[in-house]
Amino acid sequence: MKRHNKIWSSGTGPREKLIEFGASSLSDCELLAIFLHTGVQGMNVMALAESLVEHFGSIYEILRADYASIVGLHGMGAAKYAQLSAVTELTQRRYAGQLACENVLLNPAITRQYLQNMLSHREREVFLVLFLDNQHRVIRHEEMFAGTISSVEIHPREIVREAMKVNATALILAHNHPSGKAEPSFADRRVTEQIIKTCQLLDIRVLDHFVVGGGETVSFAERGWL
Repeated sequence: MKRHNKIWSSGTGPREKLIEFGASSLSDCELLAIFLHTGVQGMNVMALAESLVEHFGSIYEILRADYASIVGLHGMGAAKYAQLSAVTELTQRRYAGQLACENVLLNPAITRQYLQNMLSHREREVFLVLFLDNQHRVIRHEEMFAGTISSVEIHPREIVREAMKVNATALILAHNHPSGKAEPSFADRRVTEQIIKTCQLLDIRVLDHFVVGGGETVSFAERGWL
């Protein structure tokens, strides 16, 4: 992503930089500083943002951190945790709103990011389904099944039953690998085939199956498996 190399005066902060050059010109720490708004005792907001990024390793890890991990740090109380949680939820709702209005096939990057945000932080396997209308817009999403840290039991007929309730004509499947490796297993491929066969009986298409893990997402459609 393009970054401007202008040398900033000491009086220029992240907000001013954003207004002059756009949000994409800001570093991770600068963006985080805008959301945090204020610093803590003995640390201004930029120093606080830099400290958080250094401690957690990335913005991604900060935003998926739980309450105890955040408030256990110097100066980080419930208010700061609420600010960070609100950022994550706002992003999720933005993607959900876009998917409800647009053909998911025309903007697969949004679908991928939406599913990443939904599933990447989960500590146990969750199997989620996006139910789509005949224009491939999302009608609703549903966490259909939940399991252990390493497996989840899937029932294709329940997915079809739910699709019929909402008059869905197509589906996108997704689940997470809490182990951190997004590579689909043989069991993942087998259950996908079972779901496709069950859906075909009622002329419901399975457009893709995404596996989320370790900050990456694998698409069955991109692998040519559907």
